[in-house]
Amino acid sequence: EATWQVIKGLAIFPFLLALVLFNFSKVLSAFRLQTFFEAGGNPIGVNENLRLYYIGMFYNLFLPGGIGGDGYKVYRLNKKYSYAVKSLIAGTLLDRLSGLVALLALAACLAFLGPNWQFFQANGLQVLLIIATVMLYPVWFASLRWLFSSYRATSPKADVQSLGVQLFQVLSALAILFSLGVEEAYLSYLFLFLISSVVAVIPFTIGGVGARELVMVLGVAYLPIDANTAVAFTLLFFLITALSSFVGIFLRDD
Repeated sequence: EATWQVIKGLAIFPFLLALVLFNFSKVLSAFRLQTFFEAGGNPIGVNENLRLYYIGMFYNLFLPGGIGGDGYKVYRLNKKYSYAVKSLIAGTLLDRLSGLVALLALAACLAFLGPNWQFFQANGLQVLLIIATVMLYPVWFASLRWLFSSYRATSPKADVQSLGVQLFQVLSALAILFSLGVEEAYLSYLFLFLISSVVAVIPFTIGGVGARELVMVLGVAYLPIDANTAVAFTLLFFLITALSSFVGIFLRDD
């Protein structure tokens, strides 16, 4: 009931801005996937790429961890162009990993600020945080070199795209906070949002619902955020995701 009271006070304009920013992030994410597909010798046109991406988002609403959308794209491209399944899976996997690395990088940056840093200091985790932050991209580049050497030249472009994707999502999240009238602790809400996005990638919930809320509720014990506002925030983010994903219904041709 308390969470619903928070949602009822929603300001429409910043919420609509959050919707627009979220879709900017998804369009850029589609171009990142196209970058990996092309690097693997699987070219795809811009229009078809965007269409498949939004259809994939629609399927992701009903299957855990986003695997449904990835599977659909692999199936359709293999069926239409006879591209090798192994190469398509490699492209989608690297697309996911590139996005995950960018998520962790931005979360690490926010971890050094305000009450987030105070939490790490209070628990003696500051050295571990510094080491993890410094080693994140070197480990990612080394993994590409050893495991996916044919994609190594593509990585810088895709990594910049990934950072852009996550920055747009952070801006979308910030607009949601504005729409809820949040006036303080922005850094903590955004830090937990990024952590919850990492957890939502793990395929144990449908569309990330539950995983994000769990992270937020647990975060109340450590950071200066309001539990009801935090849950309202994650539910509104899912609503934006769902509204955007339902576009995929009208783009299907099978």
